[in-house]
Amino acid sequence: MSALVPGETALPRRVRQAGTPPPPERHPPSLAGNRSLPYAAIDTELAELRLQIPGVTGCVLGGVDGLLITHTMPDGSSPDDLAALAASTFGLGRQVGLSLGQGPFRQSTVRNATGYLSVYAVNGQALLAVVGEDTVNVARLHLHAPGVAERLAALLAAGTA
Repeated sequence: MSALVPGETALPRRVRQAGTPPPPERHPPSLAGNRSLPYAAIDTELAELRLQIPGVTGCVLGGVDGLLITHTMPDGSSPDDLAALAASTFGLGRQVGLSLGQGPFRQSTVRNATGYLSVYAVNGQALLAVVGEDTVNVARLHLHAPGVAERLAALLAAGTA
């Protein structure tokens, strides 16, 4: 460890608390590969979102665990990777919400040079990731996608009941 330069203040450090650690968090089982889900109805919702919003190139329904449930991405894309990226985006957004005391994750959008990725919370187990070109109307997407996420949540609940 280096010595402090005169006039500098040491940064506070976290110290491990004595005692027993908290029990591990219990997570619900993954939805990936669940044969009881209504995939046809889910795929219809994803396709409708793609049709309603010009510039949307594809959608992924993935678990918060990063595993792909289903998708409407074009051939040649990597929907499994996108499901994992959506889960990473969710994890970061969830921590921001917790740190700032702003409540649970709802939505996050990343803008890149030629497009967008928006991730929406569906329920405690699933995320909707929407990929769009740079020309997509993001405001319109943000108006329609939460309703799609609610309908997807209802479909997932019916499929896992």
